[in-house]
Order: sequence, then C-alpha cells, then structure tokens
Amino acid sequence: MSKIISIGIDLGGTRIKGVAVDANGNILHQTYTPTNDGEGEVWKGAIKSTVEDLKYKLDSDVMSVGISAPGLPNKENTTIAFMPGRLDGLENFNWSEYLQNPVWVLNDGVAALVAEAKTGAAKESTNAILVTLGTGVGGALLINKQPYQGSFNKAGHIGHMVIDSNDDCDVTGMPGSLEECIGNCSIKKRTKGKFTSTQDVLNAYKNGDELAKNVWLTSVRKLAVGLASVSNFISPDTIIVGGGIAEANEDLFIPLNKWFDEFEWQPGGIRPQIVKAVHGDLAGAIGAACFALQKNF
Repeated sequence: MSKIISIGIDLGGTRIKGVAVDANGNILHQTYTPTNDGEGEVWKGAIKSTVEDLKYKLDSDVMSVGISAPGLPNKENTTIAFMPGRLDGLENFNWSEYLQNPVWVLNDGVAALVAEAKTGAAKESTNAILVTLGTGVGGALLINKQPYQGSFNKAGHIGHMVIDSNDDCDVTGMPGSLEECIGNCSIKKRTKGKFTSTQDVLNAYKNGDELAKNVWLTSVRKLAVGLASVSNFISPDTIIVGGGIAEANEDLFIPLNKWFDEFEWQPGGIRPQIVKAVHGDLAGAIGAACFALQKNF
C-alpha cells in the first residue's frame, strides 16, 4: 500500500521551499527555488513547477497541498486575503484552481508553529508561543494543541505589540512595536547608521563595541518584556524562538532568560521553557504540509 503524502510550499521573499512529508511529518523530499519577487508573477509558475516535481517523485494514496505565505489568509484558509506591497498577485489568488488540487493556505508564522508542534520544539506542548526574529518579527499561538488564528486570522502577530508607545510606528501603525525594537528592519535607525544588519551588531558586540553592546542588550531586554507580557495572558508551557536572529544562540538566550525571569509573573516559581526552534528555514513548508494533511482527514 502506498503512503499518505502531503506537499508543503513556503513562499518566502527570497526562496520558495518545497517539501513532501508523510503522515507523521517526516520529510521525504525537499527543494529550493528562487522567488524572484519583483519580476511579475513568475513565482506562481515556480510554485507550480515545485508541486509537479514533488508529485512526480511520489506514489501516494492522498495528495494534499499546503502553502505558507506572508499575509493574512481568508477564514477558510484557501487563499491569502491581505498582503499589500509585496508578491504582486498573491492576494485572493485561487491556488486550488491553479494547481488542480485542494490547497490550504496559512500565514507563514502559523505554519512554522504547526511544524514545531508536529515534530519540533513544541511536540510535547499543550499551549505554546512562537516568535520568529528576522527582517521583521512574526509569531503564532498554539492553544490546546491547535494553532489559534483568531476571528480574522491575524492572531499571533506578536511583532506588532507595543513595547514603547513613544517610539516610531511600524508598518501596521503600532507605535514602538516589538518589531521596531529587535527586527532587522530597524537596525540602521537603532544604531544611528553605524550598522546595517543584526549580524554586524552581534559581531561588533562580541568584539567589545560599546554601541553594539548597548543596542543588542536593549533589544533583547525589550524582547523579554514582550514575551513576558504575552506569557502573562496566554500562559504557555513553551516559548519557541526562531528566525535568523535566533542563531545568536547563547548571546540571545542567556540574557533573554535572565530578563524574562525578572519580568514575567511566576506564581510558585513556575515558568515556561524558552527554546530554540528546530526546523529552520523549512518550518513553513513542513507546517503547511502538516496543516493540509490534517484538513484532508
């Protein structure tokens, strides 16, 4: 008897990641393709080719397709309803018709959480928070072992919570958001033009640069405030940190845990564990595939 297979696609700004997984979430095949955003809608053809290539390699009883993408999906999770300013042609595109297959669509942060809950850092969790630290700050919520998307499918956007109401507004209009505090998008502003990336700040921090030290530790402290705030009203057992900035490892997690313990309300000394995401840049594709598989059964 052939296996039950699901295909997952993660539509990133730079690369399209594709995976085929079995019913347990194990990766059978994976592939990477340039997105070429800004060159019209060529990325749609790249997704179609990726799906067809993965289908060709597989023999399956049921073929489901999931797509992880930036933006907010519609309430049926069949398309991205809102994604202004990027990936021209993504909003309200009918993927099921285009791919001639039932397709389920998730926000990329939610998809990453589904992957971590299925086979990653949250596989033993009942309630969890995921925060992704990169160009911006994404997030997602797991409640009673299910991804929580909210009434308008925008739940979990932790990056747009307010940390400093007197600071500049982010892309959604929120003043002093967590994204503005630690996202790579604001690094030039936060370093007064001295550094152009968080990695540059980290390298200088390790070499004893005082400005880099102040900027980095201030950012991590604000991240701890944000995560403690979310933890106080969600009460998770696990907080998962992913994205490129999570590769700072102990330079991130040691001060983050210290300040988190200082700020979070911990009756009886009980607190969630803060762990690094395990699925890396394939998390969105894996989560999309697992979500689609669940939707088909």
